[in-house]
Amino acid sequence: MTLTFAEPNPNAIPIHVISADKADDALARLPDAARSWAKAHDFMGGLGEVLTVPADKNGIAAVLIGYGTQAKRARDRFHLAVAAKKLPAGVYHLASGLEGDALEEAALAWLLSAYRFDRYRKPGKDGARLIAPDGVDAARLQVIAEGEALTRDLINTPAADMGPKELEEAAQSLSSTHDARINVIKGDSLVSSNFPMIHAVGRASTRAPRLIDMRWGDSGPGLTLVGKGVCFDTGGLNIKPAASMGLMKKDMGGAATVLGLAHMIMGLGLKLRLRVLIPAVENSIDGNAYRPQDILTSRKGLTVEINNTDAEGRLVLADALTLSDEDDPDLVVSMATLTGAARVAVGPDLSPFYTDNDDHAAALAKAAARVADPVWRMPFHEPYEAMIEPSIADLDNAPKGGFAGSITAALFLRRFVENPYMHFDIYGWQPSDAPARPKGGVGMGARAVLEALPEMLGL
Repeated sequence: MTLTFAEPNPNAIPIHVISADKADDALARLPDAARSWAKAHDFMGGLGEVLTVPADKNGIAAVLIGYGTQAKRARDRFHLAVAAKKLPAGVYHLASGLEGDALEEAALAWLLSAYRFDRYRKPGKDGARLIAPDGVDAARLQVIAEGEALTRDLINTPAADMGPKELEEAAQSLSSTHDARINVIKGDSLVSSNFPMIHAVGRASTRAPRLIDMRWGDSGPGLTLVGKGVCFDTGGLNIKPAASMGLMKKDMGGAATVLGLAHMIMGLGLKLRLRVLIPAVENSIDGNAYRPQDILTSRKGLTVEINNTDAEGRLVLADALTLSDEDDPDLVVSMATLTGAARVAVGPDLSPFYTDNDDHAAALAKAAARVADPVWRMPFHEPYEAMIEPSIADLDNAPKGGFAGSITAALFLRRFVENPYMHFDIYGWQPSDAPARPKGGVGMGARAVLEALPEMLGL
């Protein structure tokens, strides 16, 4: 798996990207042989069309890739990844047809098209390689692709091989790569260090719960990323049915996403102070598992009535978010595969996010559109605050009724943060193959946040 651009090569095969609504003009500018070949094959730039123009003596003289119409392209993204998968192995370069954000998206799509999760099978051979197009920051795109690959690999790894210990090892490896500092509190030390809800959720597992705390950078604004690291979620004593438990290896998708984003930030050398907090647990069943109707006291001192042990993600995040506040960062961003309600609201492809800061929301929306990482703002709807307030504790971890589940979870988390805060309720999984996104784990929201950071933090 090579998620890098090819070295410059004078023999690279030129690619001409042709929009359907401008096909006549684009084809008219091609060399005679290519234009005649396109006409002979009725090539008119339909989205996903790939036509190889033969050379005089074997090989390929050029490639024509259909880019469709704007209306067709709007129905998905990363369209050049489709062409990259169709072409034979070789070195190619984009000769015409794209510029600006579209060119950058195409280049990243090509890189991501090479991703394969091959931990448990023989690695495939490299396919078509692309030379970095003029006008794009090749080094930046390669770092972004690496971060996305890290996220996908972590989510795709089965829970037997990706428990709290292995998630810690992934963070340790990332820390070593970027010369970051890392501290881990685990097992019963969580109790003495005042992380009671992280301990309560993870104590029934044979694999010790832990809080992973990584820091990098010593100047600039402070950014803290908090990722839900529930490495497998049985639902606890409110055990999930088999159909709901099948994808629970991805319940650490928030942690995987913030680690991928952290790699991008550190790899690009952004001038900020980064902190990454991951409560890593397995929500298991044993005689010492926490129970429905238990009252837990959080690190912040707020008490929480447990009405469903399957609403565990917000509990471990709450203790980590309280810690995040203690050094007054300029922005806290949490990412979690938190609620099924978010999937009902926006489906698997959009990243719903919450913030009270309109400027941050606008910056994120613009950035998401630029980098083809779609997001959707959801409301911290304050009239629903009463829904998370039970009669015998400060907070309820699972309000009855089923209404507004993503919103009430976000409101719950906001109770533990005083500094500027943004929360993502992501899915972290691609249900079926799509351009540059094979079925399996996928990063959501990370590239949008990365693109928006300069405006949100004044970098």
